[in-house]
Amino acid sequence: MLPVECAGCRDRRPGLRHGVCPECVAALGALRPRAVRPTPAPPDLPPCVALGPYAGPLREALLAYKDHGRHGLARPLGVLLAEVVAVAVGEARPVTLVPVPDTAAAARARYGDHLGRLTRHCADRLRRAGWPVRVRRPLRALPRPDSVTLDSAGRAAAAESAFRVRPRVPSAPDGAVVVLDDILTTGATLAAVGRALTASGMSPTVAAVLAATEKRHRP
Repeated sequence: MLPVECAGCRDRRPGLRHGVCPECVAALGALRPRAVRPTPAPPDLPPCVALGPYAGPLREALLAYKDHGRHGLARPLGVLLAEVVAVAVGEARPVTLVPVPDTAAAARARYGDHLGRLTRHCADRLRRAGWPVRVRRPLRALPRPDSVTLDSAGRAAAAESAFRVRPRVPSAPDGAVVVLDDILTTGATLAAVGRALTASGMSPTVAAVLAATEKRHRP
């Protein structure tokens, strides 16, 4: 078997399961979802729960999945996202998952809707565990700059006009409405999604993300 680069640590070795070495699998498995909040938090940001900080194997796996075409990581990352949802909603049932929509340009650059794939595997995992889960896409994304190139003020401005409610949105669902995203940075995107959902009658209960950036303090 030819060696393959581990998505978590970049070491090359044969026989990787889902593209991740046993050590990185253990590191990811040791992460426990917890409540997170950026400082300062933008208005209307729903409560947020993340699997872990945007660092180490989790960061590398997300980069490999999103930017380097490692689509086989969608399943294990989706399973991890399901763990975040389970902690985020507690006993609330049923659960409606609302992924943050990609722009058309971002979907083309990543060879498809990367968050849509994660959501599908997340929902499958929860359903296999007996959860009543549905996925809804009440929002569409409008063209906007790549957030990587923007500071916090730029992210907020871009997010403010980034989403529109689709026509004929279904009535508000029972149970928990969970917004799904991959990375929480300033919270501007999730706050904008929260406002758009609230305007459509689907107020989010919580946001579940895989990773949250941590502010670095200067010594």
